[in-house]
Amino acid sequence: MLSIAGTDPTGGAGIQADLKSIAAFGGYGMAAVTALVAQNTLGVREVHVPPTAFLDAQLRAVSDDVEIDAVKIGMLGSAEVVATVDTWLAEVQPPIVVLDPVMIATSGDRLLDADAEQAVRALCRRAGLVTPNLPELAVLTDRPVATTWDDAIAQARTLAGRADTAVLVKGGHLDGDESPDAVVDTTGVHPVSGRRVATRHTHGTGCSLSSAMATLAAHGLAWHTALERAKGWLTGALENAEALHVGRGNGPIDHLHELRPHIDLGRSWSTERWDATTPTRAEVDACAFVTGLASGDLDRDAFHWYLGQDLLYLREYARVLARAAALAPNVDEQRFWAAASVSCLAEEAALHQAHVDPARLEPAASTLDYTDHLHAASTAGSYAVLVAAILPCFVLYTDIGARWRGTFAPDHPYADWLTAYGDETFAASSAEAAGIVDAAARTASASTRAAMAAAYDRSMVLELAFFEAPLRRI
Repeated sequence: MLSIAGTDPTGGAGIQADLKSIAAFGGYGMAAVTALVAQNTLGVREVHVPPTAFLDAQLRAVSDDVEIDAVKIGMLGSAEVVATVDTWLAEVQPPIVVLDPVMIATSGDRLLDADAEQAVRALCRRAGLVTPNLPELAVLTDRPVATTWDDAIAQARTLAGRADTAVLVKGGHLDGDESPDAVVDTTGVHPVSGRRVATRHTHGTGCSLSSAMATLAAHGLAWHTALERAKGWLTGALENAEALHVGRGNGPIDHLHELRPHIDLGRSWSTERWDATTPTRAEVDACAFVTGLASGDLDRDAFHWYLGQDLLYLREYARVLARAAALAPNVDEQRFWAAASVSCLAEEAALHQAHVDPARLEPAASTLDYTDHLHAASTAGSYAVLVAAILPCFVLYTDIGARWRGTFAPDHPYADWLTAYGDETFAASSAEAAGIVDAAARTASASTRAAMAAAYDRSMVLELAFFEAPLRRI
């Protein structure tokens, strides 16, 4: 896949966006630079156009050596650059050519002089697909900018007929909650519906979509089928754009959002935090309450006191889990946290209320410290930080229970409690919770991951204090 375009040093548009889009769909990306652009998410500062002889040298260096399956053309900038690319296309005749005619700036200013505009119109005949935005479509057809979908389709029909090519009509500049696109060619109009994503982070969407279309076509998809796949991907890329935290202006989309959950970094975030809290966990293992519970020698009054505090804790923990369900980014995670909240209340009824009188309970300082910490995480608004704070209660009890499993007799005085800790269903839930937290960490910013680590570590320390409290009555 060869991209012929300008650069964006912040990586959101131009060749950098093309290469990411190509990679997202399994293509091998190559690039020939038409212009060096000093820009960021706030705007363009300066453009340097190398001599066209050097562009020609780049193009021939690629085609003399590599079999090209598809070409995507972006920013050209001048009639001389267009002519250089046109000559090369005529000689090499790559099987797929997608032209994104970069002619109008976001501000509405025209980027090309009259000669260059005419050259781009002629270049459309070399392309199998042309992907203008609505202002560019208007320039290519000598019409006013379309303000309705029907006007845009009519202009695309005109361009498709004149240039004998397919045209991708993009409805993103139109008003309304919907953002339809369509492929218009000699066979008719092939629309693909879509919802509008409310985000300012749209930098490079045109570059990215055209590169995606070229790559999908190289895989053998027809233009309208490619659009269905590419549009779904682009919608997700826009929805995940905010999480990238790139720049202070019109930020880029997340080209690799579909791949990110599957990236194996060797060590998961949850594993790293587990290892980082080894000293605290060693103190948990060594504390008198835990060792006494395992041996059966734990003072019965201390255990009943613990049950009462755990009952109070679980009631608040269930509310925090419900809050996680409300903040969860997808249905599967919503269901998981909601089910965990219900399970929390069921455990409260099964293992606590038969032993303690809830009406006579008052939370100890250690209980309040822990529940206050969890509620603070739940009200801060960060889903990633909240689930990180929740996780220690899952993984610590799972770890203890797994090591206790099979070590006690049926007549052990605390057998029901040790059995609950070692429940394999709970262990599976714990693993799922860790996976959810890992996924949140992968898409979080560095500052959010730091906050996640602080919340997790604090919860682990408060777990230790909770275990120590029954013998100290604090």
